[in-house]
Amino acid sequence: MKHVKALAIKFVSSLVLLSLILGLLFDMAFSNIFLITLVLGVAAYLIGDLLILPKTNNTIATIADFGLALFIIWIMSENLTYGDSHFLMSLIAALGVALFEYMFHKYVANNVLPNKGRQQQTRPLQYQTEASKELTPVRQDVRSSTEENKKPE
Repeated sequence: MKHVKALAIKFVSSLVLLSLILGLLFDMAFSNIFLITLVLGVAAYLIGDLLILPKTNNTIATIADFGLALFIIWIMSENLTYGDSHFLMSLIAALGVALFEYMFHKYVANNVLPNKGRQQQTRPLQYQTEASKELTPVRQDVRSSTEENKKPE
C-alpha cells in the first residue's frame, strides 16, 4: 500500500508540474502531458526510487532521474507533437522534475523503503590502536658493534 500511495503522490505532483511547464509555457496538449507523466512516473519510480535510491544517496538518484526525465520528455515530445526541436523545453521540464524528485526521494527514503532513512547504529564504533616505543626492532649486538667501530678518535 505504501508503493501505491507513493506512486499516486508522484503522478499527481508530476502531472501538475508538467502541466505548468509544458502546458502553460510551451502550449502542449493535456493528453500529451498526461501520457508523458504516466510513462515518466512509472519509469522514474521503478528505476530511480526503487533501484538507484536504496543503493546510493539522494543526490545520485536525483541526477539519474534528471537524465531519465530529460530523455523521456524529449523523445516523447518529439514523437507526439509537431514543430521544431523540443530539447530546450525538455531541459526546463527535466530541471523541474529533478527539483521535485529531490524532495520526493526524502519521502520515499523515510516512508517507503525499509531502513533507508532511519539507519541507526546500536552502539558507537570504538576504535583502538596499539602504540610501541620503536617502529622497527633493532638487535643490540649489531648496533653496538657498528657504533664502536665508527667512533672518531
